[in-house]
Amino acid sequence: MDVCLLICCHKTTVFTVAKDTTVYELKKVAEGILKEPPKEQWLYKDAQLLDDDYRTLLDCSLSSQSCHPHVPAVVSLALFNPGNDTFEQLHIDLFSNTPEILLVMQL
Repeated sequence: MDVCLLICCHKTTVFTVAKDTTVYELKKVAEGILKEPPKEQWLYKDAQLLDDDYRTLLDCSLSSQSCHPHVPAVVSLALFNPGNDTFEQLHIDLFSNTPEILLVMQL
């Protein structure tokens, strides 16, 4: 079954659809876009670190029943900072709010 996810890091948001995937395979998806190796990535779900690369998404409470295309699960990403040999704090810039459709039609 398909699990729809948003991987968020600062102003970068990646939408992906995964099947029976592990945390490591999800990091490989992020590596393909952000060019950061999996060992330099920390993934979080609801502020809880997904630290076992061999856990499946289902083991992390990410299932097709709870992660739909209309309401994907948000997985936060923190990257390694080689300057001070630590991982950065979680930081996600929120999307801008779009006006309600009725307000747009009134203009």
